[in-house]
Amino acid sequence: MLPQSANLAFPGLEPFLALIGAGRWQERLGEIRDLVTSGPRAGQALRQRHGVELSLEKLRRQPGAVPSAAEVLLARIAAEIPHVAAELTPQGRDRLIEQLRLGLSGRNTLIPVFHLIRTAMLQRSRGFTVAFPGFEDGTPHDLLLKRDRIEAEVACEAVTAEEGRGVHRGAWFRLADRIDPDLQTWLAAHPGRYLLKMTLPLGLRGGLHDSEPDSETLARLHQRIRAMLETRSRQDHDEAIVLRLDPLLLAGAQAEDMGLISSLRREFGPEAHLSVTTSGGGIFVMAARAGRENEVATAIRRRLAAMAPARLSGERPGILSVFVEETDRLVWGGMRERLELEGEARQFMTNPEARPVVAVSFVSRLELFGLGEPDAAPGGELRFRNPNHPAAGIAALAPAVMSSV
Repeated sequence: MLPQSANLAFPGLEPFLALIGAGRWQERLGEIRDLVTSGPRAGQALRQRHGVELSLEKLRRQPGAVPSAAEVLLARIAAEIPHVAAELTPQGRDRLIEQLRLGLSGRNTLIPVFHLIRTAMLQRSRGFTVAFPGFEDGTPHDLLLKRDRIEAEVACEAVTAEEGRGVHRGAWFRLADRIDPDLQTWLAAHPGRYLLKMTLPLGLRGGLHDSEPDSETLARLHQRIRAMLETRSRQDHDEAIVLRLDPLLLAGAQAEDMGLISSLRREFGPEAHLSVTTSGGGIFVMAARAGRENEVATAIRRRLAAMAPARLSGERPGILSVFVEETDRLVWGGMRERLELEGEARQFMTNPEARPVVAVSFVSRLELFGLGEPDAAPGGELRFRNPNHPAAGIAALAPAVMSSV
């Protein structure tokens, strides 16, 4: 356990915040605080999405508190950023500050910059000299690795798993928060245990930062669920929405413990969106799925195909380092266990777009926040080497390109 004064070992926080500007930092924190009041489910998801900003602010405001392992790692990345800025030319420093401030605007986060800096730190720990041509010269690739007179380009990018989902998590959280008061009122008048299964063949899209994602579909869903409750109908369906209300029959599942969610997850699988509303002794569960299976790994492969020609010069071996956003332990672990990312990465490597790519790596929040194995990938990233690239067998590049599984 870290000592009580451990937070004082992160003097880089203030120089990091100075790069951003105290006014902009406080303004952004105010925006985040306003966002997280949008509803309990969406608010919790937004707190997780802005975990970097909130963690750093916690460390800054509570210097006597014992930091978590994730907070320690994030603070170290933050402290590295001023050191990088100090080594850049004025133009490079301006580009870095521009990226930081971009991460603090709109629906953006600091994740892309932290992923880039963490990648640089990881490669240095493997014995590479790391330069930042993306900041320094505005090159499409972000990093240049050097070791034993061998060079490699690294392009860092954040992609969202939502691109491969028919029902977006952000929109689902908004719907669940929106309808929760109706469900509580109904349960008070009709105590019992209920399960509303819904299939959305046309999907439901929208992000956490959208006040009304896909508002027409949300309004229609809300109205039709309310109508079912008012008439006590068992089902309602058309080409866009299929609803079925049944008694909740899951033996031993109690709302007061984790038995209910784990039982529902076993019943409906990792792709289902779940929501639980309780009132007194009543329980109302909603379980939603899209009309087709999620294609998160396939969507990532499409992004790889777009990244390679746009971000790599082809003059040196190239590495694509991808941060996969909007995943949790269950989703990330499932994709790894089912070898989905490996399969799509290796399929990508057979395509012409992959010619400049010597390796592809994937990182989630579990690795960025240092949450450790078995949930996080060993070595800090999930990496696959392209055996077709001429530099695949060069020993000097091995620590950055050898497959990790």
